[in-house]
Amino acid sequence: MDDAYDVLVLGGGAAGVAAARRLADAGASVLIVEARDRLGGRGLTNIAAGLPLDMGCGWLHSADHNIWRAQAERMGFHVEHAPAPWNRQSGSQGFTSAEQEDFRAAFGRFQARVDAEAEQSEARAASFFLEADCRWNPLLNAVFTYISGAALDCIDARDYARYDDSGINWRVREGYGALIAAYGAGLPVLFDAPVAELDHSGAVLRVTTAKGVLNAKAAIVTLPTSVLPRLKLTPDLPEKRAAAEGLPLGHAEKLFFALAKPEEFPADGHWFGHIDRVDTGSYHLRPLGRPIVECYFGGNLAEQLARAGAAAMADFALQELGGLIGASAPRRLAPLAASHWATEPHALGSYSYAKPGRAEDRAVLAASVDNRVFFAGEACSRERYSTAHGAFETGVTAAEQALSALGLHRAGL
Repeated sequence: MDDAYDVLVLGGGAAGVAAARRLADAGASVLIVEARDRLGGRGLTNIAAGLPLDMGCGWLHSADHNIWRAQAERMGFHVEHAPAPWNRQSGSQGFTSAEQEDFRAAFGRFQARVDAEAEQSEARAASFFLEADCRWNPLLNAVFTYISGAALDCIDARDYARYDDSGINWRVREGYGALIAAYGAGLPVLFDAPVAELDHSGAVLRVTTAKGVLNAKAAIVTLPTSVLPRLKLTPDLPEKRAAAEGLPLGHAEKLFFALAKPEEFPADGHWFGHIDRVDTGSYHLRPLGRPIVECYFGGNLAEQLARAGAAAMADFALQELGGLIGASAPRRLAPLAASHWATEPHALGSYSYAKPGRAEDRAVLAASVDNRVFFAGEACSRERYSTAHGAFETGVTAAEQALSALGLHRAGL
């Protein structure tokens, strides 16, 4: 095995770079095998009009204990502590103060029922805990398409109840995607190398990529659940494929507009496009004081808009925003950039949710195989799934498992 790497890390997203950094710090020979031409995975910061735009993950969720916050501060990135604007409607446009208060109360009652009852009963869809005929059920579902990438009838109530959220949400001024990529800078990477097969039948693991075959003593698989079924596993691991099927990637997409007259809009403001339907956008006005609007779409709406294309996404947003600010919206907003994670071949979605009855699949997906094939990624996290910090933590855990299995020196982080 002299020509074998100690560990091959399949995928260079948040989990992959965290795993590879831990392994490299411990002196292991490691190589990230990445299908794209960049690091970061579903974290991507693009520059448009001179501004860093997070096309994927953009918020340091649970920032008070988010490992990426500590890394950002250590690496000289700037963490903005302004609170998230999601729970208000700036100017009460189309959503009065009394209605907002009523909606927040309905959300609180729903949350309390899920927290108190989900683990105590049989596995159910989270929609079971909605109040019958509640006026706010459509908007609650809309919000959950932003949170989970899917509406409440699609997601497991126990899985949602387990989610760890401190409610502290901050941003990285230079971009979350830029932070993740910078953390991986200097690590050995084979780019543009989609993995076709992981053969773990022999004494040496053989990984077949678009750029040839690589050998390793161990491997860490960080591919998203939408892509994992494309990987040929020899021998097959049907339990992993079943777990991936139970933890699909939901859909979330972003669109950015440049503002012709930023002063017309409140800094760090927020609007819902509509309050009476599931298929509506969430609009962050002038995030970090910048002259842009960040539009966010979730669930089926996000998938449909991504497949229809950036122009269709912009048309939808302009219609909703026009309902709030008038027919002049097209003259005041110019499209800058749009995501398309639903159709991006190495993602095919945004972040994982558990189907009803499938919450335990996270542990199945995370379990190692023969103490030399390890798994990581946000979908492997029991309580911090769908987040970049959950991905980081599972990457480090998998790296520690690999180091222990190989008997390698365990240097400090």
